[in-house]
Amino acid sequence: MNLKDIANLAGVSTATVSNVLNGNTGKVSAETKARIEKIIKEVDYKPNAMARSLAKRESRMIGIVVPYIGPEEDFLMNPYYAQMVASLEKEVRDRDYYVMLRCVPDCHQVIPQLSSWNVDGAFFLGVMEQDVHEICSALDAPAVFLDTYTEEDGIVNVGLDDYRGGYLSARYLIGKGHNKIALVCPDYNESSVVKRRYLGFIKACEEAGINFNKDDIFRTNTDYDDAINVGQDVALSKNKYTAIATMSDIVAFGLIEGVRQVGFNVPDDISIIGFDNLPEGEFVTPKLTTISQDFREKAKEATKGMFEMIEGNKEYTLDAHLPVKLVERQSVKQI
Repeated sequence: MNLKDIANLAGVSTATVSNVLNGNTGKVSAETKARIEKIIKEVDYKPNAMARSLAKRESRMIGIVVPYIGPEEDFLMNPYYAQMVASLEKEVRDRDYYVMLRCVPDCHQVIPQLSSWNVDGAFFLGVMEQDVHEICSALDAPAVFLDTYTEEDGIVNVGLDDYRGGYLSARYLIGKGHNKIALVCPDYNESSVVKRRYLGFIKACEEAGINFNKDDIFRTNTDYDDAINVGQDVALSKNKYTAIATMSDIVAFGLIEGVRQVGFNVPDDISIIGFDNLPEGEFVTPKLTTISQDFREKAKEATKGMFEMIEGNKEYTLDAHLPVKLVERQSVKQI
């Protein structure tokens, strides 16, 4: 059963059937519309979504690209991605659009796929600055970036006030009496987000006269298992740290476990503060004190920008840095 068969059964042209299927019923009588819809239901006709998207030059599909994911990895290894993807999917679904999710080791690989699927736009999570220009140049659809720092003009990016997040983290620990603080994070030269959090952290230490140097920085990937090993190193360090600051909750979870494995207790022996406020922070022991970001608000702002462009505002630009706040639970103690 195809469009022509439906038209013959209804006694109308294929153009009229197409108009009804696509909601363009301004010139179709109510009686004809009802007859066509009745036949479509009776024969259980399913229009070809790809053909319709090509004909209308829209697919009602939005891509979500999670970059720098290797062949042996998946995005659920980092709960941050799961939260962000879930929040974006809800916003897209609320507008009656669909999501196409793709994890890639290299952003450039996904552009031909997005184009072949005729996506109406794409979100890119945490793209490195050097990749932004090529994405914007190669993708023939609106692109919205999340947590991306770049000098590129004319883009839409929604992130956080990362500098203030790092600053709040250090100020809170210092306010609790800690002056022997370790910082556990990825290489801040490889991530602009981490670098801004690091700079905020350093500023707070400088203001308080805390003697913090590079020996107090412990490197880790944003990975639970890696963080366990680093937690052991920090706990057993000759520097006798009383607190650890991190740049992500998933690292904080690993640190808590690593510290426990070598006989120390959080927060009695070592305090730990996270960053993100993932739901899992309520379930670990002790409950995690953290710097909170609003995933839903970030997704709302990003989706608003996406549909501004989809609906015709091609000149729309935005560089938003949403506020963060401290969420105090049980993993930091006063000394």
